[in-house]
Amino acid sequence: MKFKFVLTALLLAVVTNAFSAGQKFEFTEYTLDNGLHVILHQDHTTPNVVVNIMYHVGSKNEHHDRTGFAHFFEHLMFQGTEHIGRGEFAEIVEASGGSLNAFTSFDVTNYFIMLPSNQLELGLWMESERMLNLLIDSTGIAIEKDIVTEEMKQTRDNRPYGRILTETIKRAFTKHAYQTDVLGKDEHIRHATKEDILAFHEMYYVPDNAVLVITGDIDIDSTKTLVEKYFADIPKGRQEIYRPPINEPRRTEEVRDTVYDNVQIPAVIQAYMTPAQGTPDFYAVEMLGNLMSQGQSSRLYKRLVDEEELALQVMSMPLNLEHPGINLVFALTNMGVSPEEVEKAINEELEKVRNELISEEELQKLKNQIESQMVNRNTTIARRAMSLASYQLLYGDANLINTEIEKYMEVTKEDILRVAREYFRKNNRVVIYWLPKMES
Repeated sequence: MKFKFVLTALLLAVVTNAFSAGQKFEFTEYTLDNGLHVILHQDHTTPNVVVNIMYHVGSKNEHHDRTGFAHFFEHLMFQGTEHIGRGEFAEIVEASGGSLNAFTSFDVTNYFIMLPSNQLELGLWMESERMLNLLIDSTGIAIEKDIVTEEMKQTRDNRPYGRILTETIKRAFTKHAYQTDVLGKDEHIRHATKEDILAFHEMYYVPDNAVLVITGDIDIDSTKTLVEKYFADIPKGRQEIYRPPINEPRRTEEVRDTVYDNVQIPAVIQAYMTPAQGTPDFYAVEMLGNLMSQGQSSRLYKRLVDEEELALQVMSMPLNLEHPGINLVFALTNMGVSPEEVEKAINEELEKVRNELISEEELQKLKNQIESQMVNRNTTIARRAMSLASYQLLYGDANLINTEIEKYMEVTKEDILRVAREYFRKNNRVVIYWLPKMES
């Protein structure tokens, strides 16, 4: 076991060094007549393939009285198809030596299947079945309603601090569809009719609203033939896809509130309105978040946790969103420390970055951290598949997998000072004190 661990570590080091030395990922891309964008990336390192399909639909595509549908479909898509029996989807993949999973975000829904490379055709057939012949019937809907609403309880509603994002975004966004979380509301799923669900599926789960990425041990020409065989005849969508407007007004006033929860330790949350992912300012905002809380030598961690012991934990992170979003600052107070003391320290540290340029050493450290994060993001064929899909689907440029690092490296100290002043201002934030429920 020790030898296996050492060998794995050495292999990982070799891979990491190769990527950090500037390796570019080569891929082939094209679009079928039905609008399905296809990306093929060849990597013969292991005898595996990943079939990844990403649909441009997330919680922001839902209407305010019909939330949670995208996440509901993440589950429903595993029920079965006209030619795959109920509950057999995962069984078929696992019996073939593969694995599968899916996720839903505010902006996209992603499905992937990893298989031995000699099972590529199986994976393509299964994903084409989900796109063309998904089984949507009363039994499957009832099963998934129970599963999804139970997930809401376990991962959000009945979990300490589980509703922090939910409560924050509904205060941060006054108009935009981001004001509702990905899981949605229990009553909207419970009361959804079969007609509601069919209508949502008909609009979004179509080839012209998706990107198909195949990575791994493939032959490009034969893979193109298989893609043509299983996806070319699927008809494109029959209606215009609803895209929510970018309509959140500029915040000009601080919002403050208190939430009482079944917790023992108070928390302080600050949410600053920030630019969309992929915009020039976003890269500077993300690096500013790393400066404040990435690692034990970061500014907030060093002061609040190490030096003054005001907080047990502190973090600052942007939500990577297609439209303008938020940067979340979160701190758990230490025993005997009030939320006011913690917030005061956070505000003082943010005030410093609004008034002083960071040092050259800090800037270089931030760039090193970003480079390491981006290397780790694309070390496997599964991660590369998701990166290629999201870059193409959200920004129309799959080659950002090779070039986005340059956007981070171009960020200057002056950029960080500027975004700190522009976005991390008092009248551009929501502040929530998350407190233990009072004894009745």
